[in-house]
Formats: sequence, structure tokens, C-alpha cells
Amino acid sequence: MWRRIMFVVILVAISLTGFGATNDNGLAQLIDRANAAPVDQQPHLYTEIAERQLKYADQLYTADDVARARTVVTDVVSYADRASDASIQSGKHLKDTEIAMRKMSVKLRDMKRKLTFEDQAPLQTASDHLETLRTTLLSHMFKGQK
Repeated sequence: MWRRIMFVVILVAISLTGFGATNDNGLAQLIDRANAAPVDQQPHLYTEIAERQLKYADQLYTADDVARARTVVTDVVSYADRASDASIQSGKHLKDTEIAMRKMSVKLRDMKRKLTFEDQAPLQTASDHLETLRTTLLSHMFKGQK
């Protein structure tokens, strides 16, 4: 039994180490692409960055690296803001960005439920912020209809 637990712990550690290395390299390139892209292409790129960071944060929480996970959740919110702003500014990809915000918000709430009470607040705050972004996107999508 003890060997199985150690084996699983080692596998998780190795997978996080490997993911972190590829995540940093590929993510850095994606961030550079997003920053250099025209405004109408930025919503998709920033959304992809936020989604990748959210997946990475979930892995960090699973590995009980709460401090790093909180930092990554802050990045998720930052890139979600950029995606929303670019979408509103360009007037394109509003629906896709709104759907992505909803899915990320749900994922944050799901992640929150797995944590101790003390660690839940940053995820709830991030989820609430993404819901605010969704509302703003929806209001821009339907602003001319009444």
C-alpha cells in the first residue's frame, strides 16, 4: 500500500515538473503571439492562455502547492480581462469569449469545492470576477436589442 502511494506521488511530481517546463515555454510563446496580434485576434489567444493557466492552477492545487496556484489564478483573471477587453474593443468573438468565461468560472467553483475553507476565497473572487466579465460581454452582445 505504501509503495502505491509513493508511486502515485512520484508520478504526480514528475508530471507537474514536465508540464511546468513545457507550459512555461509554450505559454511564453503564446503570450508573445497574443501581445503582437491584431486586436481582433487577441480574444481567442488570451482566452487560450487563461484556460491553460487554469488547468495548470488546478494541477498545482492538486499537488498542494497553494502559493503558486494562487499566483497562477491571478494570471487567469488577468488574461481573462485582456480577452474580454480585446473582444469588446474589436466587437468580435464576443460569444466565444463569453462562453469561455462561463466555463472557466464553473471550473474555478469546482476547484474551490476541493480546497480547505482558508484556500477557497481567491477562487471565489476569481469566479465572481469572471462572472462580471460575462455580464459585460453579454450586455455588449445584446446592447441594441429591446
